[in-house]
Amino acid sequence: MKLYKNSIFLLFVFLVFMAMRQKNTIPDNFIKVTKVIPDLNVELRYYSDYNFVGDTIEGYNSNTLYLTKASAAKLKLVQDDLQRQNLCLKVYDGYRPQRAVNHFVRWARQINDTLKKSEFYPEVNKRHLFKEGYIASKSGHSRGSTVDLTITHRETGIPLDMGSPYDFFGEQSWVDYPSISEKQKKNRQLLQAVMTKYGFRNYPKEWWHFTLRDEPYPGTFFDFEIVD
Repeated sequence: MKLYKNSIFLLFVFLVFMAMRQKNTIPDNFIKVTKVIPDLNVELRYYSDYNFVGDTIEGYNSNTLYLTKASAAKLKLVQDDLQRQNLCLKVYDGYRPQRAVNHFVRWARQINDTLKKSEFYPEVNKRHLFKEGYIASKSGHSRGSTVDLTITHRETGIPLDMGSPYDFFGEQSWVDYPSISEKQKKNRQLLQAVMTKYGFRNYPKEWWHFTLRDEPYPGTFFDFEIVD
């Protein structure tokens, strides 16, 4: 009887393990982007605590950028184009698990948690993050064809000055925000032009945010974890 119970327990553990493994299966149409662009500079901000929450975000278990294969292929064309200008891409986010979006929603409802307010949303009342569109229950990132990125100098890796930090909540991040320098406007225009050239469209309130126009999963929100 004891042997029988042990066997049942081991079978249960095995089934749970297989279920968890299957749940985190990476879809065939997704790829680690560095397999396509080996020299891509990836700094997933939600894998660190340097973000508007101030903590590593659920689902980000590695600094590994995943995108749909179609998006990765187009991004390589962008990188190749920029390198001919002695520039490169730096990516801050790509595929984002739904569980990470849920983490943002929980954080936004914790009104007193304002650890990073002075850096990322100094002029926004946290109570208004949903109403003003900074936090939502769904994100295009979870469809796998959206990227947050900037341009850097190829030799130094220093990002071009875009006039506001990445993930800054405020009008300063709007693409057409007028109160920035001509150099900053020119840098934003360069990013817009090269991304548009290769099939990405921008979200006008975030200079860094681009989605593949013909994304393969326009209505599907994935939730597999980001792993090595």
